[in-house]
Amino acid sequence: MVSALIERELSTEAFPIREGVFVAVVGPSGAGKDTVIGYARVLFAEESRLEFVRRVITRPSDAASEEHDTLADAAFIEAEADGAFAISWEAHGLHYGIPAEVDSSVANGRVAVANVSRAIIPKLRERYANLAVVEITASPEILAERLAMRGRESRGEVLARLSRSANVALSGPGVTSIDNGGPREAAGERFAEVLRKAMAFSDMSGLI
Repeated sequence: MVSALIERELSTEAFPIREGVFVAVVGPSGAGKDTVIGYARVLFAEESRLEFVRRVITRPSDAASEEHDTLADAAFIEAEADGAFAISWEAHGLHYGIPAEVDSSVANGRVAVANVSRAIIPKLRERYANLAVVEITASPEILAERLAMRGRESRGEVLARLSRSANVALSGPGVTSIDNGGPREAAGERFAEVLRKAMAFSDMSGLI
């Protein structure tokens, strides 16, 4: 298995992984994380230094959500045990995983961009020496409106999501907050600037 080979290669090196940068995009449901990432993906379509990570989720893909790979619960747990994921977590009754190949990308000086849970930021700090955290935010009213438009959850479930989000605070170095309550281009350009700085940092790291 490719992931097992990567794990063996990295086992000779002490964590955290250096050289490249891991950009962790976080924020409450409805903040528009996928929209902002999608904006940057188009903007940097020809940029080989960036890798927009495709997550593995125990949820079928649909037109209203991000493009991701899907596994059934049992298959995900088996893959997790086999070392298929660099980082994995559980939220809202679903399993999420970042493929193990991202470790090799960061070790080789690339900038990996992924939508992750705020709860795993401490683990990411342990795994990657150069971690940039980008928090996408919006007002509670906008979050509620966007979640309602999805039609995936009841009003009670939407309120529960918002309540959980309000109780989570980010701390530590390298955190950038971007308000996505206005035009998509405004938040997208701010995010693009973070990625440009991450690429420049990665370039400098490779020269040391």
